[in-house]
Amino acid sequence: MKFIVSLILMVVLSFATCLYLPWWSIAIVCFMVAALIQQHPGMAFLCGFISLFILWAGLSFWISNNNEHILAHKISVVILKKDDPNLLIIITGLIGAVIGGFAALSGSLLRKRTA
Repeated sequence: MKFIVSLILMVVLSFATCLYLPWWSIAIVCFMVAALIQQHPGMAFLCGFISLFILWAGLSFWISNNNEHILAHKISVVILKKDDPNLLIIITGLIGAVIGGFAALSGSLLRKRTA
């Protein structure tokens, strides 16, 4: 139950903070949620990883789908050297997931150390 609550909180709060703050505010949100809700450090990392992967991959797919993947096709050729916008969306999700996972792990370990 803590995992689901943490996951939903991380997704909703990260989305809300990114509307008004820089992109790296997702790390602060994941850190704070993991520090406030007690979980095993491995589960906190997994929660941060999954929640931010869902958020970033979902948002990048939604934005890319709204413009019929025109920009994603061009960017994937430049960065990945192949025309695959879906791979670009997955890589975007993985970047956010790693940031969220390590931030949540840090928050969980801080809570464990202070407790």
